[in-house]
Amino acid sequence: MDNEKNCCHKTKERSPQEYKKLINRLSRIEGQIRGIKKMVEEDSYCTDILIQVAAVNAALNSFNKELLASHIKTCVADDIRAGKDDTIDELVDTLQKLMK
Repeated sequence: MDNEKNCCHKTKERSPQEYKKLINRLSRIEGQIRGIKKMVEEDSYCTDILIQVAAVNAALNSFNKELLASHIKTCVADDIRAGKDDTIDELVDTLQKLMK
């Protein structure tokens, strides 16, 4: 049954540079989240925590923009060139989810 699940699961090979850049960004965000958790544990002032949460949201949005740009330039463009028009529908669906 696992094979059925994985047979349709798309993957993407990233260059070592892209991989490192994305992982570093996520590691920084993870550190920010740990910092927010510590602030809550230490009873930090609400607005101080909210400002840090806003910073994490901005960092996640930046991550999304970078990943989306890469996706469009590689996966989407390659699929369109190969005549896979359903990729456009997938992209539209993804953009709608991101804009909620």
